[in-house]
Amino acid sequence: MEHHTLLLFTIACLSINLIPGPDVIYIVSNTMKGKMAAGMKAALGLGVGYVVHTLAACLGLSALILSSALAFSVVKWLGAAYLIYLGVKSLLAMWKGGSQLNVDTHSQAPQNIFMQGMIVSVLNPKVALFFLSFLPQFIDLAAGSASLQLFTFGLVFSLLATLCNVLYATAGSWLLSSPKASRYSRTLEGVSGVLLIGLAGKIAVSDR
Repeated sequence: MEHHTLLLFTIACLSINLIPGPDVIYIVSNTMKGKMAAGMKAALGLGVGYVVHTLAACLGLSALILSSALAFSVVKWLGAAYLIYLGVKSLLAMWKGGSQLNVDTHSQAPQNIFMQGMIVSVLNPKVALFFLSFLPQFIDLAAGSASLQLFTFGLVFSLLATLCNVLYATAGSWLLSSPKASRYSRTLEGVSGVLLIGLAGKIAVSDR
């Protein structure tokens, strides 16, 4: 695994995970309904869910690679198309200035926040689809074990996503109530949109 690939992957992960989306809203909602510990439990529960998606993606994609290199290439191209869709969606959200930062603080926090967070993450088909689309873009079939690469990238993504979620659990309510929250969200949506489209274009110029 080349260092510049891992660096690009890390930058992409941070840019994507810092955007206030459904997971962030879930974490901040629990923080504001209960205490800081509630937000932390929500963040860690989601993190465990990401690891489950990592394992599922590794098993599925590794089996696909072993069965057919052509099929894996098709998955990469379909994944690239999905990343373009997400990138364009992020850029349109930035252009329109719409905000997802609507936090409901009226209801009570659930009893088992950690378990609920894990279930929310594991059962979210969009997360599974994102993993299957995102991870293959960084795999170099000539660089060694594809399974190990998938597992490494998946764990790095899960760790960075959890760190970003913990950051929101710590300071999310302050960030989302700030007058600059909309500008912050729009900037990250724009950066993420460009990165996602760039990642999709990566395979177009790759000779692997």
